[in-house]
Amino acid sequence: MKIQSKNIRNFSIIAHIDHGKSTLADRIIEKTLTVSKRDMKEQLLDSMDVEREHGITVKSRTVRTFYEAKNGHKYQYNLIDTPGHVDFSYEVSKSLAACEGVLLIVDATQGVQAQTIANYNIAMENELVIIPVVNKIDSFNANIEQTCQQLIDVMQFNEEDILYISAKTGQGVDKVLERIHSVIPAPTGTADSPLKALVFDLQYDPFRGVIAYLRLFEGTLSKDKTLRFMVTQAEFNATELGVFLPHMQPTDVLRAGEVGYVVTGLKEVQKVKIGDTLTTTTDPSQQPLPGYKESKSMVYAGLFPSDDNDKDFQNAIHRLALNDSSFCYEEERSEVLGKGFRCGFLGMLHLQIIRERLEKEYGLTVLITAPNVTYQVLTKDGQELRINNPVYYPTFDKIKTVKEPYGVVTITLPEEHVGDIMKLATSRKGIFIDLNYQVNQTILHYEIPTSEIAYHFFNQLKSLSHGYATMDVQFMDYREADLVKMDILVNYVKIDALAFILHREDAYRVAADLVMKLKHTIPRKLYPMPVQVVVEGIVIAREDVPPLRKNAAVSGDKKSISKKQALLHRQNINKRNMEHMNIQLPQEVFNSILDINIGND
Repeated sequence: MKIQSKNIRNFSIIAHIDHGKSTLADRIIEKTLTVSKRDMKEQLLDSMDVEREHGITVKSRTVRTFYEAKNGHKYQYNLIDTPGHVDFSYEVSKSLAACEGVLLIVDATQGVQAQTIANYNIAMENELVIIPVVNKIDSFNANIEQTCQQLIDVMQFNEEDILYISAKTGQGVDKVLERIHSVIPAPTGTADSPLKALVFDLQYDPFRGVIAYLRLFEGTLSKDKTLRFMVTQAEFNATELGVFLPHMQPTDVLRAGEVGYVVTGLKEVQKVKIGDTLTTTTDPSQQPLPGYKESKSMVYAGLFPSDDNDKDFQNAIHRLALNDSSFCYEEERSEVLGKGFRCGFLGMLHLQIIRERLEKEYGLTVLITAPNVTYQVLTKDGQELRINNPVYYPTFDKIKTVKEPYGVVTITLPEEHVGDIMKLATSRKGIFIDLNYQVNQTILHYEIPTSEIAYHFFNQLKSLSHGYATMDVQFMDYREADLVKMDILVNYVKIDALAFILHREDAYRVAADLVMKLKHTIPRKLYPMPVQVVVEGIVIAREDVPPLRKNAAVSGDKKSISKKQALLHRQNINKRNMEHMNIQLPQEVFNSILDINIGND
């Protein structure tokens, strides 16, 4: 069905986590008869297993719907459902670059939250039309008046512009569908201009190669033209074009203003990048689209295959990075774990999702080392280093100063939980900025080292506030800190993959806890193995992993001196031999370090 450009509307749904984005997307799909009743299901656009298991949106999803308005005109709505969790805010910014407007959803039972404001700011930066929508008005706990007042006070909306719906029951959704075509502008651009299309997402198919998701800003796309990506200069002939209904549906042509996909046939994933501009080779566009700012990883960790299947592991990492542009990686090698990748993530949930996708989508079990952040190190000889891998952290005698990243953390919570949350922020070395009271909620601002909020901080925040507190983090700057590298030795062998960096004041407490945990998680051998923590050349904690059988020297059995000496001699030979053996470490060992890094509480 051909729709004129003036009747096309491209928009995203944005909101804080669990405010009803995916449910509203379901109702829009349902009311526009995009999917039959037989095929309709809850969270239709959340197709990944990890999304359904966690009940959150991880990847943005696109669907084309057709809406017959009350004015008699038929409109094409290209809808993009976006994630709400702070770890996936980069997905939101990518999606908004392909839109002219957004639906900003606010939960009437929770009001304006930290990520609501963050997403609102992203939409404002992109100069998009914003339609405020209050959801869950049918809930017993809904406070519609206060939520409306927050939208007016915090974001300066006019009261008459705010819509009220229940995405669950469909109440008020018709008004949303009418508001979309009346206030969100039609896309600009003409079909006669040279092709200029933004690549806003990617997918890999083992048979068809890279599939690029496109928003056409200028020109017309058809299969009879040779196409080129303007940044990578990769050329190809499209094997298929199509749109999302919501599943991929082939079509003959895509025109300016439309959203769709192109099957490139390219098998080298490095030849395609999100944010690139697609054009033709015969009549190319002269200037590429601005693309995206590169995402800044907050957390780094090493990923290693738990078996020897290096080839499959490498392919899986490459394909995940293609589909998730906020996931970055580079090769690294560990003496104990072998060949792997040092990977960057937007947060701990992002790391967890990547691990689960590797397991579920690619059938791989991976080992993940202790996460850390990026540090700026100035050496005594004047070198400036950026360290995101503890293995490359200089020895203490070469370091002049070390700086760590700080972030401004905005925490939105009910007033009754302020005391507990302030204690939590203080325990994570937080510096209090201010506290503001708004309608039925409190907003705290803290400056906290990024390393202190990278490990389980969000989970603790939710636990202490019974699920009501939310947070948003904005990188601020790097500040000087007294940091040390903690090396772990197992049977006198330094395990590079276990090393991590922490504040000096926490070193002795963490070391004592850590050796006790490692004592019970490192697999036993036939002979006792010492586990030592070394900081700046000094052993500050030690425990012995018990042997599988008794130590001849301390067994208490009555043996002759000569037999005891013979047993001790054999044991000492085995201990020396074990120093050169490959020590096998299960994921539980790395989890022990992760569990230790939960602040000072």
